[in-house]
Amino acid sequence: MKNTKSHKTEHPQPPVILRLINGQKKFPLHNFIFSAVFFAFGLLSGLGVGLYLSNISFTFQLSQFSISKSAGGGASPVLAVQQSTGPWHEMDDGELMWRASMVPRVSEFPFRRVPKVAFMFLTVGPLPLAPLWELFFRGGDERLYTIYIHSLPSYVNATSDFAADSVFYGRRIPSKDVQWGKSTMVAAERRLLANALLDFSNERFILLSESCIPLYNFTTIYTHLITSSPKSHVEVFDQLGPVGRGRYSPAMQPTIKPAHWRKGSQWFEMDRRLAVQVVSDRTYFPLFERLCNGSCYGDEHYLPTMVNARFGGWNSNRTLTWADWSVRGPHPRSFWRPDVTVGFLEGLRDGGRMCGEYGRNVGGAAGGGIGVHYYHNVTERGSSSVCFLFARKFRPHSLSRLLRFAPGVMQF
Repeated sequence: MKNTKSHKTEHPQPPVILRLINGQKKFPLHNFIFSAVFFAFGLLSGLGVGLYLSNISFTFQLSQFSISKSAGGGASPVLAVQQSTGPWHEMDDGELMWRASMVPRVSEFPFRRVPKVAFMFLTVGPLPLAPLWELFFRGGDERLYTIYIHSLPSYVNATSDFAADSVFYGRRIPSKDVQWGKSTMVAAERRLLANALLDFSNERFILLSESCIPLYNFTTIYTHLITSSPKSHVEVFDQLGPVGRGRYSPAMQPTIKPAHWRKGSQWFEMDRRLAVQVVSDRTYFPLFERLCNGSCYGDEHYLPTMVNARFGGWNSNRTLTWADWSVRGPHPRSFWRPDVTVGFLEGLRDGGRMCGEYGRNVGGAAGGGIGVHYYHNVTERGSSSVCFLFARKFRPHSLSRLLRFAPGVMQF
């Protein structure tokens, strides 16, 4: 039977976008345009935020560097050092230590890396000997060094005590509470190291105080550390009596045994390999935070003990910062203006004699400053006659004579 159902011709419906444009379903044209613009804005904003979040973790480390081609076709990439506004950031210590502990699995750099020396100043407040250090740094190549300053947070002039043309301008790092001799002092040292490790070109790291002076010009110190000094320099010795072994807590066992306990100067110099181990430490530092308090001074025991227990083969067991421990008491002798003479400064530079004969007391006297300790394992010197590169403790009043004699004696 013939199908009697009517057949209607069905016309295909236009796409939604055309229906909207033609005003179907009462959707005005101006509403469509507004919606489209709003959608596009939201899409672009979302993409921008996503890209920002995916790259922010690397921005701080890479902001100091750019890899560019040197002049000439086919030349290898070189490191272009950019001018930085300073080392300031908003990371807490946990994130800072985590970032600083990263070590590339690929040993070859994708650029021609020029090793730098990081000069890290741990100060109470100002740097009274800054004019002397200005002379020192002005005599060097600014591409070969970086400067970091950690002062007490209570220091009110922390951001305004250097002129804009000073090598120290803007070089203070973020800091928290520091108590000299306590675990927070060690935390400040680790914080300095961590900030310096963020610069991939820093290869050697020197901790200095506001009373330290250089004994040689920049070129001599840089050359000695980069080319003639394969080991780090953390002073390590075993001292009898209450100010040495007497500060050890049996509660540190089994991690730190009595045989591991050592003492030494907090003013160290180390290479990048050891610096990474220090900021990565999650074993020794927590013990010192918890158990080395009161009469136990962590800044004199933490690094010597850890290095002695785990990295002894990397270390020379001596400091590069000279001090006069011939006086009685817990502190070395201070030097004032009349003490600074040409003969005195030249004597400090006589490393060939002093490196083998001068040192620290390791006896049982409570004062800890009587007599000398002979460095028995000075094997690093090789053909170099340099032993100490720095000296302390020089008072602010000695600055005028230091500035007067430094150009001739130290060849700044």
